[in-house]
Amino acid sequence: MDDREVLQYRVATMHYRDGITMEAVARQLGMSRSTVSRLLKDARASGLVRVTVAEPVARDEDVQDLEERFGVRVLSVPVWPDVPDATRLEAVARTSARLLEEWLREADRPRVGLAWGVTVGAVVAALEPLNCQAQVIQLNGAVNPSTTGQPYAGAILASAARAWRGTVVQFPVPAFFDHATTKVAMWRESTVRAVLEAQDTADTAVFGVGSLGPGTRSHVYLGGYLGTTELATLLEAEVVGDVCTVMLRADGTYDGIPLNDRTSGITPDRLRTIPRRLCVASGSEKARAVVAALRAGLVTVLVADAALVRSIARLVAAQAPAG
Repeated sequence: MDDREVLQYRVATMHYRDGITMEAVARQLGMSRSTVSRLLKDARASGLVRVTVAEPVARDEDVQDLEERFGVRVLSVPVWPDVPDATRLEAVARTSARLLEEWLREADRPRVGLAWGVTVGAVVAALEPLNCQAQVIQLNGAVNPSTTGQPYAGAILASAARAWRGTVVQFPVPAFFDHATTKVAMWRESTVRAVLEAQDTADTAVFGVGSLGPGTRSHVYLGGYLGTTELATLLEAEVVGDVCTVMLRADGTYDGIPLNDRTSGITPDRLRTIPRRLCVASGSEKARAVVAALRAGLVTVLVADAALVRSIARLVAAQAPAG
């Protein structure tokens, strides 16, 4: 450090760490307040001082009720009610990214399963560099007849691997097969089995929740993955959403839904074997789908905006048996 940098450091330490006002710093060091202000400004510009605004995480009765009812940890992210959806998602994604990084710092060669989608993409975009050498494993196929889809999913995986200086295990198969028999045959292939086995070694899974219902449809329902007939069939089957492209009813059940026989997504039974399962969601319109995921036992930690947490809690209370 040169003399000016040493002075910047001293002034910044007194003001930011010790809480001394700029006027008091100026008096103690025998300089003007404007000089102190300029030194602090230069310290921020040079990177000597970095200001971080942490997202506050609320704990309230809704959080407590959900944690007790479903045996999960819930992080409720306060967001102004009238902010754009993208801003809401960014806030939830940042909180999720910091939590994920906290876990990975404690892990030895972690293995993280990611389910592609807009929400997980936002979480990955919020990651900071962390040299944990994680293996990043794709949990569901993304190829579709319209756009192939795999480059989209691959970009999310690659970004996570870059942030963590890790490696990627891709799963370049369709999101949904045309025929269940094709999936059965593919699952016998050694190359596919290697990916399935890698999925089963994951210690952490990160996924969003797709929502299907009046006025709300997530990426999997809008991105060319399903036809109009398939969507109508899902609505008739009372499907409210999906996790890893496995369709769920409101009560968390998924058996007997024909599309699930054709999905490449990790099954709920296999997903539940992954010790840490981070579900990230934003927007009150996803309440029914998130409740379905909770009822299916797919979540160990839920990060959601406060409005969505309230909507989930109210929905669960409304569905509770009387008496």
